[in-house]
Amino acid sequence: MRNKIIAVDGPAASGKEKISKYISKKWKLKHLDSGILYRRLALIFLNEKIDIKNLNNINKKISEIATISYQNSKKLRTQEVSKLASEIAIYNTVRLYINRLQHDFVKKNKNYQGFVIDGRDIGSVVFKKADLKLYIHVKPEIRAKRRYKQLIDSGEKSIYPKILKDIKLRDNRDKLRKHSPLVIPKDAYLIDNNGTFLETTMQIDKLILNKYL
Repeated sequence: MRNKIIAVDGPAASGKEKISKYISKKWKLKHLDSGILYRRLALIFLNEKIDIKNLNNINKKISEIATISYQNSKKLRTQEVSKLASEIAIYNTVRLYINRLQHDFVKKNKNYQGFVIDGRDIGSVVFKKADLKLYIHVKPEIRAKRRYKQLIDSGEKSIYPKILKDIKLRDNRDKLRKHSPLVIPKDAYLIDNNGTFLETTMQIDKLILNKYL
């Protein structure tokens, strides 16, 4: 029997990871943050000084990497890595590679009753047949404030206006990219995450009870 999947999509800094971790813990599902995979790859490119404007260099490097870690790390959460991850995500080669890793993750963890996977194209491209699709909506200004606090709390210097500008640029890049643009997946439920986390989780728990279980 196919493992059940909950797809959680949304723009940058919309709270997808926090929401997915909540779903994972409460409903005993295996969690995968696809953004970690893009950040891992971006960090490799950064450390090895790969010219990301040269597609041949990107393709060559990817062909040399059999797999990458699915684990999160503080070094993946810097603004530099975040920006680079967004820039390499426009390439189809990169997206196909990350998509394969996500499918491998599900195959290797078949003993779990289900998965919650978050990203920007999970329900629209990677797992089109997901059992439940959620799209997280948050205003850019609120996302920027939350991201600012997150960076300050982690000890990284940051400026709110710059974060807001970067988020709006990233939204535009994600929505307009040629391959797997950010869209609200077909049959997805829109989740309002502008308020408190409790208000958000109440919406989600109701959906899971009625539509997923």
